[in-house]
Amino acid sequence: MAEATFVQQKDTTANPAPLGLLAFGMTTVLLNLHNAGFIELNSMILAMGIFYGGLAQIIAGAMEWKKNNTFGTTAFTSYGCFWLSLVALVLLPKITTGAAPTTPTALGSYLILWGLFTGGMFFGTLRLNRALQLVFGTLIVLFFLLAGAEFSGNTGLAHFAGYEGIVCGLLAMYTGLALVLNELYGAIVLPLGPVKR
Repeated sequence: MAEATFVQQKDTTANPAPLGLLAFGMTTVLLNLHNAGFIELNSMILAMGIFYGGLAQIIAGAMEWKKNNTFGTTAFTSYGCFWLSLVALVLLPKITTGAAPTTPTALGSYLILWGLFTGGMFFGTLRLNRALQLVFGTLIVLFFLLAGAEFSGNTGLAHFAGYEGIVCGLLAMYTGLALVLNELYGAIVLPLGPVKR
C-alpha cells in the first residue's frame, strides 16, 4: 500500500484589500463632495458607484473569499452591493415607470440599516488595526448623519455629513495605499497601527 503524500500549498495571490479600500474610499469622497455642496450629483458619481465602488469591491470580496477572509468578503461584497443599490435608487425611478422615487423616510431607514451593519463590522476591526477602526468608525457616523438629514430635511446636517464623509473616504484611501506601499517597500511607509492580540 502506497503512503499518502501531503502537499502544502502556499497562497501566492495578491492582497485584495487595497483594491476594495481604494474603491470604497474614492467613491465615498466623490459622493460626499456632492453631499457637502461642492458638486452636483452627476453621471461621474453614478458611474464610479457602479464600476469602482460597486463592481471593484465585489471583485475584492470574491478575492477575499479565496483567501479565507470572512471579514473582507463580507465587508467588500456588502459595500459593493451598497453602491450598486444606491445608484439603483437614483436611476430606477428615471428608467422604470413602475418604480416610485425613494422617500426621505425610506432613504433614512436604508441608511440606518447600513449604519447598524457597519457598527457590527466595526467590532471586527478591533482585531485588525487602528486605520480600519477609523474608517469604520467614521463610516458609522456618516450613515447616521445622513439618515438624520433625510429624516429631518436639514440641509446643513447633510452638508456637515458630506465633510465627515470626505474624511471617511480619505481614511479608506490612506489605508489602501498604506497596504500597497508597505508591501512594495517591505517596511512601514505609512503606519496602520496594528492591534496587539
